[in-house]
Amino acid sequence: MLPGRRGRTVSPPPGALAALLFFLSASPLHALQEHGPTDSLVLHQGAHLFFLAAMGLLVLRLRQRGLVRHPGWRKIQLAALFFVLWNAAAFFAHLLDEQWGIVATVRLSPAWVRIEAGAFGEILAPLYYLARLDHLLCVPAMAFLYAGLRDLRRRPEAAFPGEEEP
Repeated sequence: MLPGRRGRTVSPPPGALAALLFFLSASPLHALQEHGPTDSLVLHQGAHLFFLAAMGLLVLRLRQRGLVRHPGWRKIQLAALFFVLWNAAAFFAHLLDEQWGIVATVRLSPAWVRIEAGAFGEILAPLYYLARLDHLLCVPAMAFLYAGLRDLRRRPEAAFPGEEEP
């Protein structure tokens, strides 16, 4: 029991302890996603291209309609641009290591990995390394998307210029 306002006691919801233990006992996944047969990789790559094109189209539509004057839409435009970059980087990394197989990583220890790219190592290894840092593009994209949606919710009257509210 926890002390609440006006002298009342507040108790945690039922199952809170079980939920806490469940989340604290999870084993690490190390942020890896392995792809199975070729079909699933082709679908995954197709999804990256589709998402990239959709976000590019969103940027164009926002600019054509002049919506980027509103801070919320401007942040959503930035989110879409980061999603375009994220999809391009992820597509390129998958292409090099899983589809073409010209880049491989060798785990030297839990903290060290060597990138092997054969004859193109001097060029491809740094590019592959940067492409594998795609989460550094995805996280800001999600943050901008959240911030943009929050701004649109706070000031809905300014979100769609020239439209009357019902």
